[in-house]
Amino acid sequence: MNVINKHPFLIGEISFNYYDLAEKENVHYIQMAKFLVEKCSESGLDGVNFHVGDSEYLHCNYEDDSNISDKLTFDEYKKLADYSKELGLAFIITPDNKEIVDNLDDVVDGYKISSSNLTNIPLIDYISTKKKPIMLSTAAANLKEIKNAVSCIEDNSNFKIIIMHSVLSYPANLDDANLLMIKDLAGHFEDYDVGYSDYTISDDFMFILTTAFNYGAVVLEKYFTIDKSIEGHEFAMDEDDIRIFKLNSSVLSKINGYKSKQPLICESFSRKNVRKSIVAKRDIKSGDIINEIDIDFKRPANGISPEKIDEIIGKKVNYDIPKGSLIEYDMLS
Repeated sequence: MNVINKHPFLIGEISFNYYDLAEKENVHYIQMAKFLVEKCSESGLDGVNFHVGDSEYLHCNYEDDSNISDKLTFDEYKKLADYSKELGLAFIITPDNKEIVDNLDDVVDGYKISSSNLTNIPLIDYISTKKKPIMLSTAAANLKEIKNAVSCIEDNSNFKIIIMHSVLSYPANLDDANLLMIKDLAGHFEDYDVGYSDYTISDDFMFILTTAFNYGAVVLEKYFTIDKSIEGHEFAMDEDDIRIFKLNSSVLSKINGYKSKQPLICESFSRKNVRKSIVAKRDIKSGDIINEIDIDFKRPANGISPEKIDEIIGKKVNYDIPKGSLIEYDMLS
């Protein structure tokens, strides 16, 4: 079953944020990780994403981070997966190697390929054999690299692929967001959904994430925290940000409506009453031949449309038509 099945689908990237928060609050890492999952659920998110085994995203001030490793065991991640599903959240991981995939595949709902692994075709190939939804980060990538990764996934799986626009900068400046790339990716990969990983600092109106959704990104993710004052958490979203975005996206979903231009139900009455019909501009006598000076166009659209004028001009009138009367086909010959 494909769990990424609604638009927008909003994911909280917990990543290694649990580590910093656990250190600050002096609690166990798994305790804080579960607490963040719970807060994501309470905030109305659709999924959570943990980076597993990759320390490069750990936003801490270490002179030497070569010894930094994941602070949770595989068993603890499995408990987090179970807890996430209990709360109605999709459990997504961003794995750094095949071992992680082997140990957690039975509990994850989907995978994200980090931008650091976009050209790691052996890892992408292995993940795609698991036949689960894959979010493909395209940060710092060119189109050829993205197509190579997508082609690799297609060779092994027909499950959902989400092409994720993002910018490899933490935090990303507003003028580096380049949200129009969302539309470009949608054009190049018409068979797949497009998403956006937001690493900008949230404004009071969640304008960046909202604009991304309006531009066509249906899967959206952003780091989640409960304390933006921690270094490296300033570009994460908190519960207030989520509330604002969900309100924005709800309004956008309503006002965007249908993509294809067509008459709307709400227009049906007005459409008939504001449009016009062909009427007699003067008293027309039986036997007259109608020409342009004999007709006028008046509301409502109960008779022959003005677009049919060529079917009226030159016709013979079978009986008298009073001025202002609708001209009907059965009056003519």
